Amino acid sequence: MSADQMSVGEQLAATVPMAKTLGLEFLESTAERAVVRLPDHADFHNHVGGPHAGAMFTLAETASGAIVLAAFGDQLGRAVPLAVKAEIGYKKLAMGSVTATATLGRPAGEVVAELDRGVRPEFPVTVAITRADGAVTAEMIIVWTLRPKA
Repeated sequence: MSADQMSVGEQLAATVPMAKTLGLEFLESTAERAVVRLPDHADFHNHVGGPHAGAMFTLAETASGAIVLAAFGDQLGRAVPLAVKAEIGYKKLAMGSVTATATLGRPAGEVVAELDRGVRPEFPVTVAITRADGAVTAEMIIVWTLRPKA
């Protein structure tokens, strides 16, 4: 299967070993929204029996990468997507499997227009991590860029 035929989840699992290691499940990957689940696995628990903060960070960062790939995959021939910075806030105790939902903070067309003008665009992706009962356990903002290839 070529990279063009692979789903966003398959591409990320193939190129980002940590996503595969954590067994992340890609539920939705569009230019508008990406949804990724971290199954409940004892090997990834913290001292209180829920998902470790590092696993939750990776989940959120991966969901943000999924939406970036879905929104800007057609730009990969000329630009490399890179995370610039990230901030996460843990809100409630997470237990069991958790799900990250990512959304773009700027219209994709606006970002591509900057790239077309020779500007290295930056754009935020917001991510909410929820438990099975719908409670938000963490929120993350990741700033991404599309670095033009030399």
